Amino acid sequence: MKIAALDAARASRMRAFYVLTKPRVNTLIVFCAVIGMFLAVPEGLPDAMTVFAATVGIACVAGAAAAMNCLIEQQIDARMTRTRARPLPRGELSPPEVLLFAGVLGGSGLTLLHQMVNPLTMWLTLATFVGYAVVYTVLLKPRTPQNIVIGGASGAMPPVLGWAAVSGEVSADALLLFLIIFAWTPPHFWALALYRTADYARAGLPMLPVTHGAEFTRLSVLLYTLILFGVTLLPFATRMSGALYLGVAVALGLQFIRYAWRLYRDYSDALARRTFRFSIAYLFGLFGALLVDHYLPW
Repeated sequence: MKIAALDAARASRMRAFYVLTKPRVNTLIVFCAVIGMFLAVPEGLPDAMTVFAATVGIACVAGAAAAMNCLIEQQIDARMTRTRARPLPRGELSPPEVLLFAGVLGGSGLTLLHQMVNPLTMWLTLATFVGYAVVYTVLLKPRTPQNIVIGGASGAMPPVLGWAAVSGEVSADALLLFLIIFAWTPPHFWALALYRTADYARAGLPMLPVTHGAEFTRLSVLLYTLILFGVTLLPFATRMSGALYLGVAVALGLQFIRYAWRLYRDYSDALARRTFRFSIAYLFGLFGALLVDHYLPW
């Protein structure tokens, strides 16, 4: 019985550390990074060992950044319905444990990137870590309703990291991938903020619907979605992609615009939730289409 209890306690702690890395967000980060790796190769496939090392390294640093975010915002998380079940507010882990975990995980990831990939990718990944864990979490999020717009730069870096890992450089095409995620971030996150406005207000965070109201935020979602639609056409305009990607980008973009228009005209929390969930599927679909289009024979 004691052994079983110890095993259960150990498993619970392991799960708590896993939750700290925000695995669902990390999955999207790694997916976009891997797409960048494959798109960086004009013909054929990237080196398998480089892809593996870069994927693990980027995932580790992203997980460390998420853990640092949880550590810095533990008091805020405790006041929000959406986040109060995280390990720190529940007392499952202590701040020193989380700090050590983030240091070991992030340090391991950066070391792997430097030794097995290239120094450029390591430095870009470190800059992304600082951008999210320090610039966004500490400086922007508690001070300005434009936190998502400005801080979105760090969230838009994964495909650039993947591109640099394989090619050793950052090209104009890599920056197009960055621009797509940068434009996608505000409507994606503001859809969430709309139906979590009371949460953010209770936590004292100046999210856009708290500071400027729901109607202004809904209009901002619509306008940014229109900007996103235009940005997603650029890979076709620059001949980075072909007709298949264009068709998917237009179809997904029109659906996103439909969601944003309905949010603006006939808001409900349920619709905002569906919009938020669709935005995640949208990015998976868009980058998946880029990958498939890249390997078509025409």
